[in-house]
Amino acid sequence: MNAATQLFLEQGYLGTSMDQIAAAARVSKPTVYKFFADKESLLTHIVLSTLDRAGSPFRAQLATLATTGNLEADLRSAGHRYLDTVMQPAVLRLRRLVIGASPQLPDLAIAYYQRAPAQTLDALADCLRALGDRGLLRVPEPAVAAAHFAFLVIGQALDKSLFCGDAPFSARELAAQADAGVSAFLAAYRPTGRG
Repeated sequence: MNAATQLFLEQGYLGTSMDQIAAAARVSKPTVYKFFADKESLLTHIVLSTLDRAGSPFRAQLATLATTGNLEADLRSAGHRYLDTVMQPAVLRLRRLVIGASPQLPDLAIAYYQRAPAQTLDALADCLRALGDRGLLRVPEPAVAAAHFAFLVIGQALDKSLFCGDAPFSARELAAQADAGVSAFLAAYRPTGRG
């Protein structure tokens, strides 16, 4: 897995062969095929397992956020965690790889979207709906509010990182971006008379 990940990231999907993966892993090619039917299934496993490890803790935090007693502080914490999750170098590199290989691997591109952005937006929408039900936010359309939150918090950092490397922003700049995104979100969605 480690050898395959490194080769895919260095050479791309089309530039990597199962022979190269076996050689880099110092195993026989039949050994690789014992675990993975083909190169696509190997890359799919790498991508989806990385997304699960990266995204599950943030989605678990959202369940806790729905019951918050301190909306602004906990929403800021969630914004920081979300940005940290999306900006993990392994996640960024795999996102670039999947985008680049999407013409050859449309099923993987769809699975990536469903496993990461879509699942996260759904969890955000559920959380925001619960906060709306509690009167802490004004959320007439939870899915729209979730998209607003997501793109206010991660938009600029993710966009630039896809084109300009894994760390085009300092930790301080990322924290400021998350805080600004949460502030803008609260300005739009906090009920009148609160905060």
